Amino acid sequence: ARAAEDEEVPFRAKGAVSVPASRGLAQALGCCQGRIMGSEDALHSATTLASYNVLLQVLFRVLTFVLNAFTLRFVSKELLGVVNVRLALLYSTVVFLSREAFRRACLSGGSRRDWRQAVNLLWLTVPLGAVWSVLLGAVWLWLLEAPDPAAVPHYAPAVGLFALSALQELLAEPLWVLAQTHMLIRLKVVAESLSIVVKCVFTMVLIMVSPHWGLYIFSAAQLLYTGCLVLCYAVYFLQFLGSVPAKERGFPIGSLAELLPRREQGEPLIDWKLARLTWSFFKQSFLKQILTEGERYVMTFLNVLNFGDQGEWMNKP
Repeated sequence: ARAAEDEEVPFRAKGAVSVPASRGLAQALGCCQGRIMGSEDALHSATTLASYNVLLQVLFRVLTFVLNAFTLRFVSKELLGVVNVRLALLYSTVVFLSREAFRRACLSGGSRRDWRQAVNLLWLTVPLGAVWSVLLGAVWLWLLEAPDPAAVPHYAPAVGLFALSALQELLAEPLWVLAQTHMLIRLKVVAESLSIVVKCVFTMVLIMVSPHWGLYIFSAAQLLYTGCLVLCYAVYFLQFLGSVPAKERGFPIGSLAELLPRREQGEPLIDWKLARLTWSFFKQSFLKQILTEGERYVMTFLNVLNFGDQGEWMNKP
């Protein structure tokens, strides 16, 4: 019997892996497999999001071209040039300078962060947008050459309404960032597509019914676009927060009340490391905006084309 036990000892010593070790190895392999599958899902979602972004840009370009071609039959080229160059540049500049740095900073860390402090930081886009609206609105009204009131009436109210539409769109910024970081792809596609279609239909109807309203038509359409965009995000999150799919995704926000800016006890109001990163991106955003909208800036500040030529130039496919 002792000889038999002595023979079994080397056999046990040469055994491949003990039971606890084999379980640990299986758990490690399962963890690695889960990470690989998670990275594949993230890559697939990112690819899908990029594809949808391209489709949205194509849809926007096509609808804008069709709308411009249609409106030229009812309004002057000068009015169309003021809308598509001067006022569109005001709107895009206010929105870009107010939110681009915050977006890049909050999206750089993925979904793993203190979202309470991140949401508080994102709400700073609204007062910042108000400051930019006032400053740039003053430039557009008093420093740039105003169009002829006989050809393009209601220019001053249109400047205010376009700046207001930019400020209105910033109200959805925390929701947009949360949707992007947690790959809520359909929300962005549906919200932006629906808003663009509503804007185009509204503009066409008003142009056929009351073309003498001039810039008021396009200003109201722009306000309707941003309002529809904010409403789509608000309605979606109202149904999504606290639901079973939200809990399965591990969504960090449980209700709309948690999206309002507030300070947790014993915690700073914002993440100062994230704020410094935002400031770093903010200093880079000026150059990016100039490169993106360079043609409009040249036409607006250097007066190389009159408003009629700008309307024809923007209507080219």
